[in-house]
Amino acid sequence: MKILLVAATSQEIEPLLSILKKSVGSIKSHEVDTLITGVGMVATAFNLGKHLALNTYHIALNIGIAGSFNSDIAIGEVVLVSQDIFSELGAEDGDQFISIDDLGFGTAGQVSETDTPIISSKLSQLKKVRAITVNKVHGSEESILKTRSQFNADIESMEGAAFFYACNQFSLPCLQVRAISNFVERRNTEGWNISLAIKNLNNFTLELIESIKA
Repeated sequence: MKILLVAATSQEIEPLLSILKKSVGSIKSHEVDTLITGVGMVATAFNLGKHLALNTYHIALNIGIAGSFNSDIAIGEVVLVSQDIFSELGAEDGDQFISIDDLGFGTAGQVSETDTPIISSKLSQLKKVRAITVNKVHGSEESILKTRSQFNADIESMEGAAFFYACNQFSLPCLQVRAISNFVERRNTEGWNISLAIKNLNNFTLELIESIKA
């Protein structure tokens, strides 16, 4: 199977990059390419779209770290994103937000709309979560409460919905797996554990790829 690993930064998949360098781009019998898109939905959509126009894969995996709105999801925990939403795509009307769906100009919610050719018990071990994709991560109590009420999201990232969107344009099966590095709150880096999130994320992704049937 030919697999594309997509991440915003090389730091998030450094352990896997080291493994792939030693194994000349393969894990078990699978050919694994990597794409570092850069941070944010614009960089992700552009670089992934450009790459997929020139290359074909059986599946794409978006892996990275994320912040959690949900206190039931522990820092360091790995989760599977079932839906991701462009939460800022729309218009304001006073204190009200009108989504791009309600405006009639598109769809904010993004999922993998194609059959995913992975049958693995590894995926069933993960919590399925609802995510939002943002240009500006939340860091004030007021905006956090408003966002949680409006979208009922478990986590947020800066790339996930753009990844789903680009893959769906190419009818490419895709999965998004993220590890929680921090809770979404007023910015408090002392409460973050990026190293644990990256460690758990890469360990799980390696085990997932190894469990995929050729």
